[in-house]
Amino acid sequence: MTGWLRVIGLGPGAAGLRTPEAEAALAEATDILGYGPYVGRVKARPGQRRHETDNRQELDRARHALFLAEEGARVAVVSSGDAGVFAMASAIFEAVEAGPAEWRALDIAVLPGISAMFAAAARLGAPLGHDFCAISLSDNLKPWDVVEQRLAAAAGAGFVIALYNPISKARPWQLGRAFELLKKILPGTAPVAFATAVSRPEEKLVLTTLAEADPDSADMRTLVLVGSAASRLIARGAGERPWLYAPRSARS
Repeated sequence: MTGWLRVIGLGPGAAGLRTPEAEAALAEATDILGYGPYVGRVKARPGQRRHETDNRQELDRARHALFLAEEGARVAVVSSGDAGVFAMASAIFEAVEAGPAEWRALDIAVLPGISAMFAAAARLGAPLGHDFCAISLSDNLKPWDVVEQRLAAAAGAGFVIALYNPISKARPWQLGRAFELLKKILPGTAPVAFATAVSRPEEKLVLTTLAEADPDSADMRTLVLVGSAASRLIARGAGERPWLYAPRSARS
């Protein structure tokens, strides 16, 4: 078998935030697979085949990629952000585990990218400077009561929480429900940041408090950061957004 499979994180959007390792693999690939808008972020190259699929076809996409690699193709499966964070890397290995034994011998590598929470954190200051976690609000692959259990546990333990997949047309209520739950555990002054389309031309950052947080400030391009009771704001000049950071030390 001479083919290979690379699971590639494209970063948050700007080309400058994509790793040289990812760029090199994309240039060498014979086939690019992914959700349509993500494939659209990859420069088209002569002779390279592009396979665009719907966002909910992860396992089918993973199997297709593995079949192509088994046949000798150099396959790049692309995800936004980091491929290992709520993205295609997990689907690839799920397919490998359930698939034919030959797939376990394939040349597979995951190439990291800058996840949305890290891109957003860099814009805001250092909100992830101490312990933090990431939780997806999508209940497509897990029941909503599990989401609520994890939110409550993370908030109660003092983690800063990065919320992925906060809202969509099919799920318009989850973020509001999450805020309601968090208000029972965290002070209303806990900072909340809405980071939408970070590093893209339409980038928008909104910094507010848990008491004032409006779910309508988010869409599926948004990463929502919920600070802990220990999170801090540093005031800046007039009209400038404060810096948000997490102190490096914690007290019991």
